[in-house]
Amino acid sequence: MFKKTQMIRKYLLVLGVIFLAAAPGFAQKARTLAVEKQLAELGYMLTKADGVADASTRHAVTAFQKVEGLKRTGVINAALAKALESASRPLPKYTGVGAHIEVDLTRQVLFMVDDGDKVTHILPVSSGNDEKYLDRGKWEVAHTPRGAFDIYRKINGVRKAPLGNLYYPSYFTGGVAIHGSPSIPIKPASHGCVRIPRFADQAIYKMAPIGMTVYVFD
Repeated sequence: MFKKTQMIRKYLLVLGVIFLAAAPGFAQKARTLAVEKQLAELGYMLTKADGVADASTRHAVTAFQKVEGLKRTGVINAALAKALESASRPLPKYTGVGAHIEVDLTRQVLFMVDDGDKVTHILPVSSGNDEKYLDRGKWEVAHTPRGAFDIYRKINGVRKAPLGNLYYPSYFTGGVAIHGSPSIPIKPASHGCVRIPRFADQAIYKMAPIGMTVYVFD
């Protein structure tokens, strides 16, 4: 009887150690899931709210930080959680113009706006950094044009360009497009295009038909 009691106590002790070791992980996942759900409800694009801090979570966090004027870390922290408590869905700059896209170059974000003037999807972007670069022996300036443009050409796939691959590009002026890229730093870094994260490029491609207006502004 004594040996059996000892074995039960030892077994319970092992279970307790396992639970304590796992508790921080459970708490972290719950915290991440809560943030993901809040971000999704506000319109920030995610692959899904599942408590796993993947690349889409980081991009959604970064987009929120850009919109709210917080430090751009892409990390879930106390400042982010506090800001989310009082945050609301962003408002578009342009209203009464139908479904359109807004690219805010100052905050480095993209808004998809529906016919009812609701911002439905929000992504971080990286636009032109206005620096000189050499392209096939000719110096160019990495500039993203400002103004109102209409999407005039789309490629359903990958365009292998001299300066790098463009994933699901939607061209809105000259050779400048909104396209997926594996590199979305927190500041302007492109050759002029509007880069969006890879996890969202096909979805944005499908939501942006030829003829849709793209507003690009500071």
